[in-house]
Amino acid sequence: MNRATGALLGAGLFLALATPDWPDPPPPPAGALVSALAAESVAFDREGQSRDRAGALRFLGGWALTSDDARFGGISALHVERGWATATSDAGSLIRFPIPGTSRAGRVRIDPIVQGPAPGTRKADRDAEGLLLVGTEAWVLFESPRQIWRYDRLSWRAQARTAPRGMRRWTRAWGAEAIVRLADGRFLILSEMASREAGLARAMLFAGDPALPNTPSASVSYRAPDGFRATDATLLPDGRLLVLNRRADWLEGVGAALVVIDARTIRPGAVLEGREMARLEWPFIVDNMEGLSVTREGGRTIVWLASDNNFNPIQRTLLLKFELVE
Repeated sequence: MNRATGALLGAGLFLALATPDWPDPPPPPAGALVSALAAESVAFDREGQSRDRAGALRFLGGWALTSDDARFGGISALHVERGWATATSDAGSLIRFPIPGTSRAGRVRIDPIVQGPAPGTRKADRDAEGLLLVGTEAWVLFESPRQIWRYDRLSWRAQARTAPRGMRRWTRAWGAEAIVRLADGRFLILSEMASREAGLARAMLFAGDPALPNTPSASVSYRAPDGFRATDATLLPDGRLLVLNRRADWLEGVGAALVVIDARTIRPGAVLEGREMARLEWPFIVDNMEGLSVTREGGRTIVWLASDNNFNPIQRTLLLKFELVE
């Protein structure tokens, strides 16, 4: 795919993201619990060169994922742990599969998050954009209804939920995208919606569990790299905040940028700014990157990225693995 093709893909992605009435994914097949998952290896450098570095990221491997289950796709958040990937989708589904290359690879399980803002699989009701798994608890950030739900991670029964007052004016198309629990126990929620002040996106900082209605909160802002919007975030092992940002532009095509922020700067009223540590754009492999997770392997920090194909045939579901080299 050359730069012109990349720009065309960016135009298609721009339309998909800008259109709130994008078709809903098909309903789940009756009785299906586990489906086949195919993983095709992808090259990092699409010009055929041997480059494996983009800023502080060293490419370790990547796959284009497909399934015979039409519900697979729309990945908006990612958590990798012990060789397994857990993701949420635009349709309010929970997607779980082994990392490609392991002995358990080749299968995917897709289940609806039964207890949620509304029944069914309509994107407008169940767009699960943020996911946080900590111990036996799971938090899901629903973009369109602007709600935060906490679940028991084993049974996926709802434990708490709220619609924070500070998120009520966040738009349905460019709303809440990422949820992170900081090392000190506070929670941060980032949106991709730009405020009237150029270059700033709205965010909220919670003193504790954001799924509880009475948790104190404060407004903060986030400054993404020019032309980008935040789509996911997580913590690095040293406590710094890592933010994934997406670009979808008619001329420049798709792109992704990773920004690292000192957690000590995260306080009420602050404008969160960080250092861009890596950018993925042509000729490197990239799509609509929305999922981010960090793990450790043999003393190395591993960064995982996943793309949201919007259930769009011209986009792909990518899973990319990098080593963080600073």
